[in-house]
Amino acid sequence: MEEYKVKGLTCANCTRELQEEINKLPSGHTASLSYNTGKLKLESNVDIEKVKKILSSDGAYIEADEHEHDHEHHHPTGVNWILLLSLSAGFYLAGFLTDFFFNEYIAIGLFLAATVLSGYQTFIKGLKNLFKLKFNIETLMTIALIGALGIGEWKEGALVAILFGLNEYLEGLGMQKARNSMGKLLAIAPKEATVLENGQEKIVEISSLKANQIVLVRSGEKIPSDGLVLEGKSSVNEAAITGESMPVEKDKDEPVYGGSINNEGVLKIKITKAYEESSLAKILHLVEEAQETKTPTELFINKFAKYYTPLIMIISAVVMLIPPLLFNGSWGDWFYQGLAVLIVGCPCALVLSSPIAIVSGITKNARNGILVKGGVFLEQLGKIHTIAFDKTGTLTKGQPFVEDFVEYDPKFLQIAASIEKSSSHPIAKAVMRKAEGLSLIEPEEITTVSGSGIVAKIDGETYFLGNEAHMKNVHIEEGVKAQIKQYKQSGMTLVILASTEKVLGIMGIADEIREESADVIRALHAAGIQKTVMLTGDHESTAEKVASKVGLTSYFAGLLPDEKVEKVKELSKGTKVAMIGDGINDAPALATADLGIAMGKGTDSAIETADIVLMQDHLGKLPSAIKSAKKVNSIIKLNITLALGLKLIALLLTIPGLLTLWIAILSDMGATILVTLISLTVLYERK
Repeated sequence: MEEYKVKGLTCANCTRELQEEINKLPSGHTASLSYNTGKLKLESNVDIEKVKKILSSDGAYIEADEHEHDHEHHHPTGVNWILLLSLSAGFYLAGFLTDFFFNEYIAIGLFLAATVLSGYQTFIKGLKNLFKLKFNIETLMTIALIGALGIGEWKEGALVAILFGLNEYLEGLGMQKARNSMGKLLAIAPKEATVLENGQEKIVEISSLKANQIVLVRSGEKIPSDGLVLEGKSSVNEAAITGESMPVEKDKDEPVYGGSINNEGVLKIKITKAYEESSLAKILHLVEEAQETKTPTELFINKFAKYYTPLIMIISAVVMLIPPLLFNGSWGDWFYQGLAVLIVGCPCALVLSSPIAIVSGITKNARNGILVKGGVFLEQLGKIHTIAFDKTGTLTKGQPFVEDFVEYDPKFLQIAASIEKSSSHPIAKAVMRKAEGLSLIEPEEITTVSGSGIVAKIDGETYFLGNEAHMKNVHIEEGVKAQIKQYKQSGMTLVILASTEKVLGIMGIADEIREESADVIRALHAAGIQKTVMLTGDHESTAEKVASKVGLTSYFAGLLPDEKVEKVKELSKGTKVAMIGDGINDAPALATADLGIAMGKGTDSAIETADIVLMQDHLGKLPSAIKSAKKVNSIIKLNITLALGLKLIALLLTIPGLLTLWIAILSDMGATILVTLISLTVLYERK
């Protein structure tokens, strides 16, 4: 599949029609042309010259041929188009004044000049379409202009041509603004890397970078691809990956992500992935793809637009013929009204009601470290009523910590840490963090007892460190038994230290709840999420404690992976459900839910599994993503209402015979401008 950048696309509806023409070519049935991205994708065996001819019929061209085809643009852009419209407006104003103060025939000449300057390209295109019996906006406008000039409405014909040109320019400008915003996001990718080869520095293109190469990244430079720090220490801005503006400290052997910015010092980094396999490259690729997916709403609008224009032509014919034939109306007046109906029939504002809002929403979320894989998922996110959470690593840190402890001997923490210091077990690390700062003793002997704990000898004394089963030969007093029972009821894992004579202390180990979890759940409920449910394999007491602390509406404990899938199916009956997990263990449940959301700070599995990826390693930005999605959905509904509503009002004016050509074009122009401006507000709303 070949990919080309196309410039000069005039509107979403015209782009759809161009794609349909390309699809008719041999092997062109799989071709796609996106107004959102300005990209054309087609099979390599499609006749590219025929494709260029189809594109040029609407003034569009493949970017590589920009200079060659610049003179063919159907709708000039930038300064040229503004100049043409300005000259047209000048001629129109001169004609208006001449008609009022001097000579009617000179005024007609000025009005014709204004019409030709701003409308000749539309007129030529419309005539071609008319001969082909292809009825689109250019055809409608051409018929309307011919009709207006034919009945002597020089002034209104010129005004219609000028306003239509301005409308087309503003429509393209709005989409270009959304594209430029996306372009800035995609521009964060580094272009070059400084590679170290045999002690020599060498500048290479980012595309040639391979795994295991060593690169130097100086202060202010972008890290070229994912890797590990070999030498140096610095703070790194990872906003390109996670959306977090706070710098992250990096030291030797710590991972770094491509696209991150080195804030100070020099880092020597071993590249672990070629750039095209890096987190940043995958993110940017998915964001680009996301722009091209069409939502159910867009697909419906595109289908509706196909029938909408012919319907308008039928209504126009009815307006022209029925009143004069049946009600003795004036042929001239009702012919004029019918022409105005044709102009009202422009479907551009309707077709534009969704794409700018969708692209703006995807861009805004990507800037914020939230990767939405398509407009369909953004639309779905705004409809979610229930969110199911995995516990470990999602609501909790997935890392054991000492939640509480009781010491019956002052040497408890010191001895426990001395025994655990050589272990790499997560619980041992939790004990070490709790005893941080204490001076440790070197054990004389250490023996691991599988499944229960450790037996160690320190200063000639034998100690037992482990769970309750490990204490079978130790005398446990009633008060200690009560404490053990209390910790167990609270869902904690026990670490007990005892000598041969007594228990020295007890630690209650738990999976630490993330600091932001409770605030996130409150924010989700405030954002309109009705149910927040936790699905976990942990036992009842642990699940109850976590659910209570973070404020979930319900929880289900002791679930195996397949049982999580069944529970998601059960929750999905009658409501839209999103499942949030780490993208690895929860893959089946993520796939089963209406929407799968993974968190994982750029891990491959997270990016590949879910529909939406939170690139941060926490849930903090999920509420803002949901609010953004709801806003996009609301804006699309509002846009459709405005686009159809303004046209309906204009059409109703035909009943008393009040519809004029300039009111017709203003109704379409007003809808387009409103739809564009409202859609762009998504980009600038506060996070």
